[in-house]
Amino acid sequence: MSDSTPVRTTTPRQVRPRTEGWTQKVDAEGKPLLQFAAPKKGMPPAHLADMTPEQRVEKVKSLGLPAFRAGQLEKHYFQHYTSDPAQMTDLPAYGREELVHEMLPNLLTEVRRLETDRGDTIKFLWKLHDGALVESVLMRYPGRITLCVSSQAGCGMNCPFCATGQAGLTRNMSAAEIVEQVVRANRLIAEGGLGDPRRVGHDDERVTNIVFMGMGEPLANYNRVMQAVRTMVDKKHGLGMSARGITVSTVGLVPAINKLAAEDIPVTFALSLHAPDDHLRDEMIPINSRWKVDEALDAARGYFDKTGRRVSIEYALIKDMNDHAWRADLLASKLNERGRGWVHVNPIPLNPTPGSVWTASEPAVQNEFVRRLNEAGIPTTLRDTRGKEIDGACGQLVATEEDRDVAATVPVLD
Repeated sequence: MSDSTPVRTTTPRQVRPRTEGWTQKVDAEGKPLLQFAAPKKGMPPAHLADMTPEQRVEKVKSLGLPAFRAGQLEKHYFQHYTSDPAQMTDLPAYGREELVHEMLPNLLTEVRRLETDRGDTIKFLWKLHDGALVESVLMRYPGRITLCVSSQAGCGMNCPFCATGQAGLTRNMSAAEIVEQVVRANRLIAEGGLGDPRRVGHDDERVTNIVFMGMGEPLANYNRVMQAVRTMVDKKHGLGMSARGITVSTVGLVPAINKLAAEDIPVTFALSLHAPDDHLRDEMIPINSRWKVDEALDAARGYFDKTGRRVSIEYALIKDMNDHAWRADLLASKLNERGRGWVHVNPIPLNPTPGSVWTASEPAVQNEFVRRLNEAGIPTTLRDTRGKEIDGACGQLVATEEDRDVAATVPVLD
């Protein structure tokens, strides 16, 4: 062998997180900026879904109408998915439009709709009352229909590999703006927009699963997200969904995780971890500068202890960044240190964002990562990456320049 022959190294390649095509916001110390408080902006008009059942009754009575009208409005909105006065023939014709406009003001104006997976995945771009843009993604799977909802316009967590965080946080969404995404999706399903409901054997199909994995950090908009969740699960005055079909995700706001555990609402909890070691996670997930990996995992284990609900660990597999075999072993070790049977890992092949140099792990590397976790006794399932052809998969939701140009031509509906 000549001196010029290259010697192969067995050391795995390690690349560092950095932004591509955009500049990450930093604070006075040069650290990635975290936005916990939403900018002070005008919230949308008060909506029935922002109110408790008791507040709805009081509001209707303040308009000079009998209390039972609140129940009629609830039925139209949460069961028939309509805000159209013309369809509410059980309400008196005189003053009907004014009542509906007062209690069910328009919150979302559809700007565009993109479909993939032969019509089984639909991404919506919504324009809010103040011109802010958000997206949600509707996905049909065998036996269920899942809606990925947004909880903030933009996001303040500033993760370098996520498209949503590039523009920062515009504002929190109201509880009703969150719920309205579900109602509008249910209306589309009822009208056959996700395929003929009769082909699955019944005509009352609707969204069965909610994942708070759209735009925003849900636990940074805690009160409004929880109001939306309560409305989703309320069987008498809301959508009547199963709490077990609702997944609330976070990058690791530990105090809010502990607060969620005490809510006594058995939603599924998901921790977006993406690295088991602080050295890498500090760079990938800026919130790790506040609450480290072990603190986030302790809080996740605490959620299981309090609720009995198995926790999901979300892990975006990024080539040469966090997909090393030793990281799978470290993750398994940290999870097993906290007991058995409390957690499930969902590795997700990275969905690249426009202009990014980062990409998903090689299949062999990805499979080895999953194998090691499973062999260590950690239930692990590779997540489906639905919607990436329309930039509708995890980490890809962002209002592009094209979106903003189209939105500028669409007036907000009253």
